[in-house]
Amino acid sequence: MKPVAIFQHDPLQRPGYLLRYLDEVGIESRIIRPSEGDDVPPSARPFSGLVFLGSDASVNDPLPWIEQELRLTRDAVACDVPVLGHCFGGQLLARALGATVQKSPWPQIGWTPLRVTPAAWQLFGSDARVLAFNWHYETFAIPQGATRTLFGEYCLNKGFMHGRHLAFQSHLEVTEEIVRSWCAAHRDELAAAEGPAVQHEPVILAHLDERLAAVHKAARCAYAKWAAPMVRPPRLVHVGV
Repeated sequence: MKPVAIFQHDPLQRPGYLLRYLDEVGIESRIIRPSEGDDVPPSARPFSGLVFLGSDASVNDPLPWIEQELRLTRDAVACDVPVLGHCFGGQLLARALGATVQKSPWPQIGWTPLRVTPAAWQLFGSDARVLAFNWHYETFAIPQGATRTLFGEYCLNKGFMHGRHLAFQSHLEVTEEIVRSWCAAHRDELAAAEGPAVQHEPVILAHLDERLAAVHKAARCAYAKWAAPMVRPPRLVHVGV
């Protein structure tokens, strides 16, 4: 089985629960860090899937590695190699599919309940609402031919699916360590952030166990749907009588 390539763009924005899930179901993965000098593969064909994580950069920034990831994402769509994007990664997939990414009406930081569209009920185990963690200032438009999966009160486009590809304008991969490290590293940013969709550190860190359990429940459903074609069925062993 070909590995899943996970593109990590920041030391703190790690694959977290996603990596835990892939390991659990026996899917090999390879972490690539283009912003730290790793080469972006020219083709998606050596991989069974591509994952793009968050970044402090904007997908509209004129950085060589972003352009290379856009080309790779378009190649994955052309080759039908499934793409999964969280936050920056979701914006990358949107841009690769021809949609715009622009400043969101409000910054969104913290825990947010999101509504699941009827078209995506099976993606989240028939739940009408899911909880997600957010930390973004930009948002994507829904690409032509894609279907909105999630929407929120202060950001309409929180997720879409396009064939086998999934994009989330949120983080389902976070763990307690990741959330705490983000808050610690960005205290000045949190203190300066304002708006109806901004939570500050004490609120973000409250009830972590309960909130993460809810996020991981949604994540597990979505990851299972996305990764289903990559999971090998168990081998049947015939025992002679």
